[in-house]
Amino acid sequence: MTGDESHRSTRQLLLLLSIALHLIPGLSENPSPSKDSTKADSHSSSRSNTGLKVLLICLGAIALVLLSYFLFKKWQKKKREEQHARLLKLFEEDDDLEVELGLRD
Repeated sequence: MTGDESHRSTRQLLLLLSIALHLIPGLSENPSPSKDSTKADSHSSSRSNTGLKVLLICLGAIALVLLSYFLFKKWQKKKREEQHARLLKLFEEDDDLEVELGLRD
């Protein structure tokens, strides 16, 4: 991946994360109509809930990125092993062909 593609994927991830944060109920700044004394208590508890939600979303996004990276590397390794096996098979067939033609004993 080039640097330009890396920046683009990072921007896309941040965009998706910000959209997801807007979709979570309770993250908006719309105060509910209540008395001032209960408003302060509910506001502090909503901040802790909001912080927890943001933390969980960030951890989920990080876990998703790490899982994707791991699966991509595993896929690359499998593909490389398949290509190596095909290459070895190709050279084994050439040896058999040389023996059949009498070029080599």
